Amino acid sequence: MIFIRRPETDPWFNIAAEEYLLKHRTEDIAMLWQCDPAVIIGKHQNAMAEANLNWTGKRNIPVIRRITGGGTVYHDSGNINYTVIRTVEQREKMIDFRQFTRPVIDFLSELGIISTFEGKNNLVIEGKKISGNSAHVHKNRVIHHGTILFDSNLEILNESIRPTNLHIEDKSVQSIRATVTNIRPFLVEDMNTKEFKSLLEKYLINHHNINSIDSLTFEANKAISRLAEEKYRGTEWTFGYSPVYSVYLPIKTEGGQNELKVKVVRGIINEITLDFEGESDRQIMTALQKLKGRPHHGLHRDDYFRTLKEQFPGLKELQRLL
Repeated sequence: MIFIRRPETDPWFNIAAEEYLLKHRTEDIAMLWQCDPAVIIGKHQNAMAEANLNWTGKRNIPVIRRITGGGTVYHDSGNINYTVIRTVEQREKMIDFRQFTRPVIDFLSELGIISTFEGKNNLVIEGKKISGNSAHVHKNRVIHHGTILFDSNLEILNESIRPTNLHIEDKSVQSIRATVTNIRPFLVEDMNTKEFKSLLEKYLINHHNINSIDSLTFEANKAISRLAEEKYRGTEWTFGYSPVYSVYLPIKTEGGQNELKVKVVRGIINEITLDFEGESDRQIMTALQKLKGRPHHGLHRDDYFRTLKEQFPGLKELQRLL
């Protein structure tokens, strides 16, 4: 196994780097890395349902889909990400969260902190989550990775991944909400994030008997940057990969109390219908049909939508679609 030091903090690059190393290297690899603020959703999740897009958009916090399953997490400089990529011949033994997280539990124990494995893939301290973990298999290679909340901004974390209040129906994987905490308050002797990461790196190098410390080559950096630009920075992967879903919104039109249904396919508004249409509603529906073919996640930046609300004051409730 080799240890790859990763100083990059660009979240798109870092998520792309994991996919590149999984698919283009053959060695077993361990890494620790950190990101600028970002919301990272699981491969099979609905981005619109998991992230607080209005809030994150105003603060330039990107939402990025990863290739591993599991739930939504928040990254910032106070969170350390731990990755192990292995080649495994026995497929039934490829994903093992207990084995993967054991070194983190043992390391924290050496610092005087008791943490435990809980549920399918979480680590907790006194019942509060400090780590969420996920995995992905590619041929005979498997990636396990997880967050380690050391000194994250928990206020921003909770706001960023607060689920939408929209009525959304889909078949996506939904995050299991949990109370989170940082590791730092539980330390016997205080240290900063850099010191904690350095100690964890030394522990992992010893635990995995690593005798080679590497960094990304110039060629790898170019390939990862290209993957980040072409896939991870684009909306097609983050929003278009979401499963087909429908948003239901109660609204009051001149025809009375009604319900608007917006069907979204690959991130694009595919169909807009009302439960019923009176004569006075048809003009509204004609206008709403102009939203078909537009990205659902882009509505909060859509000047037309603002115009629509000005034309039809009775549709103020439509702002909840944003």
